[in-house]
Order: sequence, then structure tokens, then C-alpha cells
Amino acid sequence: MAFRQRRERLRSILSGSTCIRPGSVYDATSIRIAEDLGFELGMFGGSVASLAVLGDPDIALITLTELAEQMRRMSRASALPVLVDADHGYGNALNVRRTVQELEAAGAAGLTIEDTLLPPAFGQAGMQLIPLEEGVGKMKAALDGRGDPSLVIMGRTGAVSVTGLDDAIARARAYEATGVDALFFTGIKSRGELEAISAATRLPIVLGGAPEDMTALDYLGSQRVRIALQGHAPFAAATQAVYDTLKSLREGASPKNLKGLASAELTGRAMRASEVKARSGEFLGLKKS
Repeated sequence: MAFRQRRERLRSILSGSTCIRPGSVYDATSIRIAEDLGFELGMFGGSVASLAVLGDPDIALITLTELAEQMRRMSRASALPVLVDADHGYGNALNVRRTVQELEAAGAAGLTIEDTLLPPAFGQAGMQLIPLEEGVGKMKAALDGRGDPSLVIMGRTGAVSVTGLDDAIARARAYEATGVDALFFTGIKSRGELEAISAATRLPIVLGGAPEDMTALDYLGSQRVRIALQGHAPFAAATQAVYDTLKSLREGASPKNLKGLASAELTGRAMRASEVKARSGEFLGLKKS
């Protein structure tokens, strides 16, 4: 029931009339911080998943098992709904079906399946797309793999920047016809492109990045954009902080003189220390200090 409630919260966002910006999350600590700060939704992106789990770039090296296990850890740590970038579904349409099953069991509120050819073909540089018919088959398989009808499944395409606006619209309408819950677009570069896509489709839109003149939430909401991603700055900030701290220690700085460390209060809040302490008293008979 807890997972269903998270999924219904995501559905409520998609059925609303406003656009929200999710918080980028990638582990138990980041999702708890996002929840405490009041984010309505967490976004677990494929690139940040690869960095957090493997330390590798986003070139389809992470496996479904690794992605699902990281999602499971976040589901245990927080009740914040999470939208998962499931890339190409880790194979063909039958693999997509299993991807949906695994991420549903791991507690994802929603997931995206894209029509990018992954991993890239031998000798081919740049993004390539699978044929439209194969993309439709993947969307149908994703829907067939869904056990909980409240799980949100989104069809994703980057066709705008690969094969053009007309193809992006054709793909979006074909995915829409399969029964997916929303459409996810990357590579949109202008208001004209977004407005053409909005006029040609009917489902809620998720926008994966946009130029500066397309960041106003009121405008995006008017074009049926319900979720607008804002990158993965938290992971980048954490990486820089770890680097700076280790560098300072390596150069001989005293730990007590380090700057920018989380306070004991913030760390305790992220660890849910007060809840653990209460349970320790109740179940282990430990006295409150």
C-alpha cells in the first residue's frame, strides 16, 4: 500500500495543472534530504545512477539489477515518490517487461522507457534511435509487465535532436496510442518545438532539460508540461565536496579545521537518528541520555 500511495502522488502531479521541478536523488541520504526539503518528487536519472553505483559515465554499463537495488535502498529510506530513468529497458521488449517488474517491486513510483539505441552500435558516433515499430513494442511490453496499475509508465524520445520534430511527434503519438501515462522528451530547444508537440499530443509532458527561455514554470504548465527536470547538480556538488575534503586532508589539514561539513544536526536528521534512538529505547531497553 505504501508504494501505491507514492505512485498515486506522482499521478496527482501528472493530472494537475502546474509544472514542478523534481529533486535529483541517487542514494538513501539524498532522497531523505530531498524529502525533508519538501520536494514533491525525486528523479533517479540514468547518468547519476551510473556515477553513484559504478563511477562510470552514462554509456549503458549499469545493469538492471544494480539500478533496481539502488532504487530499493531509496524506497526503504524514504516515502518520497521517485521517477526512474530506465533507459532502453536493458534489452529488447521482453527485457523491458522484466525491467518494469523489477522496478515496480523495488518501489519506483514511475519509470521511463526510451527509444534510444543502447548500447551504441559499433562504429556509430552520436545518438541513434530504434525503429518506431520497435519502440511501440517496447511500450506495449512495459504496460504488459505492470502489475500495479498505479505505477506510472512514460514513453521517452530524444527524436527532436536526432531525426527532427516531425519524427518526434510521430513517435510520441504512437507511444500515446499504446496507453502509456505520459510522454518524456529530451532535446527540445525552442518554445516553437514544445508548442508543436503540445498541440499534437494529449498526455502530460515531462521535459528533460530546456534552454533558459523555457524555464518559467507558468509557461511550461500552460504547455501541459507537468515535470521539468533540472539536472543532477546535487551529485556534482557532492563530488566536489568529497574532492575538496580529501584534498585538504591529504595536504595535512586538521579534520577539526575543515570547512563545509554537515553539522551533527543535519547528519542526524538524514540518518533519522531520533527515530532510531526511540526504537532502541523501546526494543532494546536503552535509557534515554
